Amino acid sequence: MTANKQMDEIRTTVREHYGEIAERIQPESGTACGCAPAQSSCCGTNEDSSEKSVNFLYEDSDVNDLPSDVTDLSLGCGDPVTLASLTEGQFVLDLGSGGGIDCFLAAKKVGSAGKVIGVDMTPAMIDRARANKNKLGVENVEFRLGEIEHIPVEDKVVDVVISNCVINLSPDKPAVFREAFRVLKPGGKFAVSDIVTDGDLPEIIKESISAWVGCVAGAMDVNVYVESLEAAGFVDIDVNPIYWDSEMIDAAVEQLDPDIQMKIKENKKNGRKTLLIHNPDGMEIIEDFGEDFNPQKSIFSARITAWKPS
Repeated sequence: MTANKQMDEIRTTVREHYGEIAERIQPESGTACGCAPAQSSCCGTNEDSSEKSVNFLYEDSDVNDLPSDVTDLSLGCGDPVTLASLTEGQFVLDLGSGGGIDCFLAAKKVGSAGKVIGVDMTPAMIDRARANKNKLGVENVEFRLGEIEHIPVEDKVVDVVISNCVINLSPDKPAVFREAFRVLKPGGKFAVSDIVTDGDLPEIIKESISAWVGCVAGAMDVNVYVESLEAAGFVDIDVNPIYWDSEMIDAAVEQLDPDIQMKIKENKKNGRKTLLIHNPDGMEIIEDFGEDFNPQKSIFSARITAWKPS
């Protein structure tokens, strides 16, 4: 398979997966799953799991004012809006905006004098985001259909680029970074939450298409991530890793199907590590990745900032 065909296959699978989520997850269903940076890549299936996930990820109390139509589609791994330190009047671009949660939070920060554009390649997500916009009556947000490797925004107009656990899904991350650099004004800020790795992933994970849509297989080594940002022209790059501790992981496991819980606990008792990937058909357990690989420390969320030179 050529590199271009492989990229197309990944984009198609990711688009189908998140389109299925957009159509399946209805308000108050509480079954949205995102990119957890540890042994489980799903936030759980209990009816209150979405609320717990949102409250854990977001420092901004404004998230509590958003309806379940928005928060139930929270699929991220962090809080890029707080990371961005937005101010009134700024033009913000959200890469992979999903149901719109970060766009709506950003819109409140930048006010009526500011503007927020969300870009997503999944038509069903764009439809949900636009419906959420109409329900909320937010005027300074726009949602555009497009790929983050080919951002439908003109050059040098954006003050801040944000993204929440989406860039790892792209099969061409250097193109994403070049596009982000292109649309930013001189002096503009890049502020994202993303999944990265410490070293290479085992081949069994890299080859799993479920691990791609689960935000794992496409995760880039953190050092390569920084080098790619530098190659695009960014400076003053800062990476702050966020690890889940054992208590948080155990709490997440308790939300899963009892049979999966039993498998994970059995592996833990026997000293075996488990990587759990959510896909449209259920859960895929990956466990044969070698004794030297620890998913809890090798795959993690990070708060990443960088700047376009003035």
